[in-house]
Amino acid sequence: MDPVRNSGKAIVIRDECLLVITHRDEIGDWYSLPGGGQEAGETLTAALQRECLEELGAGVLVGPLRYIREYIGANHEFSREDAGFHQVDFMFECALVGDIPDSPPSNPDKSQTGIAWLPLDGLPTYRLYPKELRRKLASGIDPTAAVYLGDVN
Repeated sequence: MDPVRNSGKAIVIRDECLLVITHRDEIGDWYSLPGGGQEAGETLTAALQRECLEELGAGVLVGPLRYIREYIGANHEFSREDAGFHQVDFMFECALVGDIPDSPPSNPDKSQTGIAWLPLDGLPTYRLYPKELRRKLASGIDPTAAVYLGDVN
């Protein structure tokens, strides 16, 4: 198994919509929160800010930590591809600094096809990962909710 990877993720909600990165696979479109892996010597919040600049072309102000989820690949539907993968996602409530530019981002994820705003009340109908966010964020952020989501996909 590969070493455990820490990842900072941004929960950005504006006008009752969630900002997401779009991806496409053989099934169709799927969505994830912006953000990514922490590098050695980098704080988690600095990693999140760097990743958002790379994937969105916009900065974020990092707010409170809202959720932590583990993803142990061997335990989930993509185990064939992710069997040796273990990641811990730290999801922070964030605010965009300015607007997302019309130009393509400088360093998008290799599977990234775009950026979208998904309506919160429609989240259960989208392939948003981690799946737990579909329910958790459908009514916005609950600041009293449990932070640790466990090993979920």
